[in-house]
Amino acid sequence: MQDLRVSLIQDVLHWENATANRAHFEALLEKTASPDLVLLPEMFNTGFTVQPEKVAEEMNGPSLDWMRRMAVQHGFALSGSLIIREEGQYFNRLIFMHPDGKAESYDKRHLFRMGGEDRHFGMGKKPLIVEYRGWKIMPLICYDLRFPVWARNRFEGGLFAYDFAFYLANWPAARSHPWKALLTARAIENQSYVAGLNRIGEDGQGITYCGDSRIIDPKGELLATAEASQATILESVLSSASLQAFREKFQVALDWDRFELKE
Repeated sequence: MQDLRVSLIQDVLHWENATANRAHFEALLEKTASPDLVLLPEMFNTGFTVQPEKVAEEMNGPSLDWMRRMAVQHGFALSGSLIIREEGQYFNRLIFMHPDGKAESYDKRHLFRMGGEDRHFGMGKKPLIVEYRGWKIMPLICYDLRFPVWARNRFEGGLFAYDFAFYLANWPAARSHPWKALLTARAIENQSYVAGLNRIGEDGQGITYCGDSRIIDPKGELLATAEASQATILESVLSSASLQAFREKFQVALDWDRFELKE
C-alpha cells in the first residue's frame, strides 16, 4: 500500500452545459501535479439540476467516454458524478474511472428532498468500495454526508472496510458550517482519510456555493483546505504509514458497534 496522491478540482460549473464543462475540466487536468486520483464535483458536467430529462446521458455517452479518455491519457483515476438515464429512471451516478479505462459506479443513496432530487431520481441501493493502488476507497455524494450509518467503516478479521472516503458535492454556501464539521466527524469516527470536494459560483437556480473543499486525516486534522469561493486545485498526499501507525496505536475499531443495514 503506497502513499496516494490526490487532487481535488474546486471550480465553477457551467449550468446544464456538458460540452463547456468537459472542455473546462480538460484544461484544468493538464495542470494537476502527477496525481494518482483526481476528483471532480457532483454533477460535474451540468451542475445540480433536477431536470434530468434535459441533460441525462447513457453509460456509453460523451461524458463517460471523456472520463475514460482523460484517465487513460493521464494515467490517473478520475471520479465525478453525472446524471445517467437507465431503464426508464435517472440516477445521480458517481463514476470511478481507473487509469486502464475500467469504470466502477455508485448511485447516490440519499437524495436531497429539500431540492426535489427525490422526486426525479432513483435511489442507490448499494455502497461501493473501490480497490485502487492498495487502498480501499469509499466514494459518496453530497447529502450522503449527513447520514453516518451509511458511511460507517467496518473492522473485521483485523481488516478495515476502507481507508479513504470522499464526498463529491454541490453543497450550498448557506450550510458551509455543517459541511466542514461533518467531514471532520466522518474522518474521526471511521479512522480514515476523508476528502470533501465542493463547487463554487452560482448555479442556474441562483444558489451560491463557496467550495470549502478539504482533505482531513484520521485524527480529524486538516491536511489541506481550499480558500472559500476561489478556483483551486487542492492537492495532498495520503500517507499509508501514518494511517497504519495511528490505527495500531489507537485501536478504537475493536470497540465499534456491530450492526447490519437494511434497505
